[in-house]
Amino acid sequence: MTVEQNVLQPGGAAKHQQTFLNQLREITGINDIQVLQQALKDSNGNLELAVAFLTAKNAKVPQQEEATYYQTALPGNDRYISVGSQADTNVIDLTGDDKDDLQRAIALSLEESNRAFRETGITDEEQAISRVLEASIAENKASLKRTHPEVWSDSPNPYDRKRQDNCPVGLKNVGNTCWFSAVIQSLFNLLEFRRLVLNFNPPANAQDLPRNQKEHRNLPFMRELRYLFALLVGSKRKYVDPSRAVEILKDAFKSNDSQQQDVSEFTHKLLDWLEDAFQIKAEEERDGEKPKNPMVELFYGRFLAVGVLEGKKFENTEMFGQYPLQVNGFKDLHECLEAAMIEGEIESLHSENSAKSGQEHWFTELPPVLTFELSRFEFNQALGRPEKIHNKLEFPPILYLDRYMHKNRELTRIKRDEIKRLKEYLTVLQQRLERYLSYGSGPKRFPLVDVLQYALEFASSKPVCTSPVDDLGASAPSSGTLPAQTSPSTIEQQGPSSSDVPSTSPVQRSVIHKPFTQSRIPPDLPMHPAPRHITEEELSVLEGCLHRWRTEVENDTRDLQESISRIHRTIELMYFDKTMIQVPYRLHAVLVHEGQANAGHYWAYIYDHHQNRWMKYNDISVTKSTWEELERDSFGGYRNASAYCLMYINDKEQYLIEEEFNKETGQILVGMDTLPSDLRDYVKEDNKRFEKELEEWDAELAQKAQQEKLLSQIPRAPAPSPAPVQAGEPEYLEQPSRTDLSKHLKEDSVQAINKALAEQEDRGPEAIMDTAIKLEYTRLLKLAQEDPPPECDYRLRHAIVYFIQNQAPKKIIERTLLEQFGDHNLSFDERCRNIMKVAQAKLEMIKPDEVNMEEYERWHQDYRNFRETTMFLMVGLEFFQKKSYMEALLYLIYAYQNNKELLSKGPYRGHDEELISHYRRECLLKLNEHAAALFESGDDQEVNNGLIIMNELIVPCLPLLLVDEMEEKDIVAVEDMRNRWCSYLGQEMEPNLQEKLTDFLPKLLDCSTEIKGFNDPPKLPSYSTHELCERYARIMLSLSRTPADGR
Repeated sequence: MTVEQNVLQPGGAAKHQQTFLNQLREITGINDIQVLQQALKDSNGNLELAVAFLTAKNAKVPQQEEATYYQTALPGNDRYISVGSQADTNVIDLTGDDKDDLQRAIALSLEESNRAFRETGITDEEQAISRVLEASIAENKASLKRTHPEVWSDSPNPYDRKRQDNCPVGLKNVGNTCWFSAVIQSLFNLLEFRRLVLNFNPPANAQDLPRNQKEHRNLPFMRELRYLFALLVGSKRKYVDPSRAVEILKDAFKSNDSQQQDVSEFTHKLLDWLEDAFQIKAEEERDGEKPKNPMVELFYGRFLAVGVLEGKKFENTEMFGQYPLQVNGFKDLHECLEAAMIEGEIESLHSENSAKSGQEHWFTELPPVLTFELSRFEFNQALGRPEKIHNKLEFPPILYLDRYMHKNRELTRIKRDEIKRLKEYLTVLQQRLERYLSYGSGPKRFPLVDVLQYALEFASSKPVCTSPVDDLGASAPSSGTLPAQTSPSTIEQQGPSSSDVPSTSPVQRSVIHKPFTQSRIPPDLPMHPAPRHITEEELSVLEGCLHRWRTEVENDTRDLQESISRIHRTIELMYFDKTMIQVPYRLHAVLVHEGQANAGHYWAYIYDHHQNRWMKYNDISVTKSTWEELERDSFGGYRNASAYCLMYINDKEQYLIEEEFNKETGQILVGMDTLPSDLRDYVKEDNKRFEKELEEWDAELAQKAQQEKLLSQIPRAPAPSPAPVQAGEPEYLEQPSRTDLSKHLKEDSVQAINKALAEQEDRGPEAIMDTAIKLEYTRLLKLAQEDPPPECDYRLRHAIVYFIQNQAPKKIIERTLLEQFGDHNLSFDERCRNIMKVAQAKLEMIKPDEVNMEEYERWHQDYRNFRETTMFLMVGLEFFQKKSYMEALLYLIYAYQNNKELLSKGPYRGHDEELISHYRRECLLKLNEHAAALFESGDDQEVNNGLIIMNELIVPCLPLLLVDEMEEKDIVAVEDMRNRWCSYLGQEMEPNLQEKLTDFLPKLLDCSTEIKGFNDPPKLPSYSTHELCERYARIMLSLSRTPADGR
């Protein structure tokens, strides 16, 4: 529904005009539609001639008066016309010397385009949209094959995905689909639009469709959009998956390319599809009357184009949808609108004899939903690519459109003439004020009032009778006394006692020439220059004049400033009388783009008209916001984020945002009550599936609680006393050095055996073993129940401490203890050997149904993972403290990812997540700063090294920081890193640096397109249990920041 201009003549050429324009834009790289259309017209629709005209080195681009801005729509087509923009006067030379290659490329491009259109009926514009949709789906499918956690992986805990109260539902980003989320949420929160979609009924003869390509596409898409809207209304999930709707969009086209498209183009095409779907239904239900399409009535308006073209007046009414506005050169939305509504020499519109051209647009009928497309991109001819315009553009929450209405055009013209007169007068006043504020004729200028004040201070200074040189004393000789062959350094070395130098030697005079070596100012030297000869009478007259002049200048300056302020205020209030505030439009949604022309991220600010607050819709995250936050992110000029699309709604059309009421009871319908029966059933089924997930999770937690209750029934015994005998250790704790790793557990086992022997010396091996196991379990249980400082983690000492804290089943703990006392390394002593044999016999007697060996192995594997995670963390922190950030990063990444997986099974299965997150974040920030410093150096090798750090280390890690929307510090860190690089966009730099930055930024700004799986974890050193505990304690004690222990 973009407003476009049709310059092509009626007939076959008109059918493919958009295809021709797309081809011409692709070949030449020129985006200015007026230039492209004028070239097509001048070449009579011959694309080869048009390209040759545009790419000729010395081609002359038509001037504004000559360009045909004012051609209106084709007969029979009243939807698309021009809003006009000044033609780009720069010409791009893309052809070089080989004209034949250009012609062959044009012919091939036309042949491919025309053949595709004949075979499929799909235009180039639709194929371009397909590229992004396919990229989105491909990314989503690829994510299913990844084994490592990704940006949009769901939390295993369904309660993390549960909708809180009546909080709005988010949309999952299924790969490059933030544009889809921003547009859909903006439209969904228009309650009238929501009702139209939810209550859409497919045509009764739908089984006979499709009759054409559009019907084959639009009706299935409407079905999926209804399902998606229904889930947004009544789902119990925090966010829902839009993949099925995106799949329909992708399947409608065939393309192999992928790129990021802008949200305005998708809004345009999306509403076109919905319009077509409603048109099918409207045509079926009409009773001899022209069918009404609710999409057209909601989003389309009309305006009158009046003007003069080459001396001939014209007047035409045209239809428009999204209204494009130029941003560059304007400070606010009204300035953009004024420029779009007036083109050319507007004086010629009211004169009878004029050959000049001019045009005005006047709205005759505004749509209930008015969408402005802000053109924030321009083509950089030096780089041959588009760039984003980051200029600040303000827009109001309430926009009064009376001044643009046809019914007010006479009054508006009067006010425009008055504003023009005031601005001319304002310019004169500002020029006069500038003469007062920047006085002088040289390169340096000062405020005149200050100049007069300085003159007054000079005149009032104490007069002196000597020159500034003479008053230093008669001993200062002329420069001729210094021998020409003598250097200052030689003189200084000779010193004042040299026989050839008198007492007034240059050594002393050099102080005058080196003021920074002077220790003090002579007491008789005045601090400021002063007049040498002035009488009291002269001084009195001069002071009186200067005082009077200064007062006059101050008064003149103040009068000018007050006059300028009054004129500004008059201009601001020009359209705020009662007659010009009758057509209010309220800002409903702002679609924000962060990034640059060919890459970035979209989100939306949407006004909650019932709660009177702004909400921020950022994919799965929906949060409360403020107008101040919206200003910061949307106006532009602050960073690389700015509004791209503004959606206003008629503030007097309350039906757009009114809730539905029950016709019988008069009660407001909310939630599921607003859905048709078929959609209500659909949402209920989805909610049942989600409730089942919650029940399964609750059952798992209940089972763990039961296990904890069973463990509490194990009998306790007094704490054992130490003994100097060794015992064995389970295999999984054995790394390359078996003896060192086993020593710790051997000692624990022998201590328990000696304690048992001391208590029951006359008992047999089986009774002694039972006592020893009880003593060992009691000791370990005591350790598990203690609350040690972070540097002392008893879980590293023994697996059973880990098992007890995490409510492992009783059978798992008993078997682990039996394996400890049945270790072959206890055979060095007769008593220990007898106990070892009893333990081994008991192990053999355990039946398969008594202990689930798969579960047993899972618990021991979890403990191995815990020790491995500890090593990753410990080594990463050691590297961090040595400032070896590149080495530390991978260890900390693996520590965090492994730890997160452990903590998903229970709160005591891993380490403090906040601590690991902090150092992972700090490591990335420091590497980012280092890479930025290398880039700023400008040296090719350094720049490449900096970009290698970013591409291979930082960019693949950013998605891992964005997984959890609740981790605000991580999200802020990512924003800081992105802003650090985006700050270069507005700076002057070498073309090669600009090109490298432009190639790199899309990866940084859209992490979801390049997620790297860290398939090769770093190698870990071998540690005994004692060494591991000791090094872990040392690194934890040395940390300057230690959050509360997550255990």
